[in-house]
Amino acid sequence: QVQLVESGGGSVQPGGSLRLSCTVSGSTFSIEDMGWYRESAGNQRQLVASITSSGFTNYADSTKGRFTISRDNAKRMIYLQMNNLKPEDTAVYFCCAQIRAHIWKTPHGYWGQGTQVSVSS
Repeated sequence: QVQLVESGGGSVQPGGSLRLSCTVSGSTFSIEDMGWYRESAGNQRQLVASITSSGFTNYADSTKGRFTISRDNAKRMIYLQMNNLKPEDTAVYFCCAQIRAHIWKTPHGYWGQGTQVSVSS
């Protein structure tokens, strides 16, 4: 019943900004680690940024200093603020979350459907 839905993707010129959002719905006893991954043509899905329940963040080297991941536990959402976008940032961005759906269940990874980000002149 748990579902993740991304939004906020689109087309932007180099140097522009976008903010991606991911909303978690369904039964969630607890939401633990969350993150953003991306897939570009010919490449495997790779980590963009992650954030733990305590707020510790990790970024891919290519995005460090330009992207910021954050979360709103009350709203069950995570965000990815992307600044100074580059053509190489073009990809489908996926939200992921490690979620304990019920108190008696172990955490399980969930993925959203993805949202397209295109950066070009």
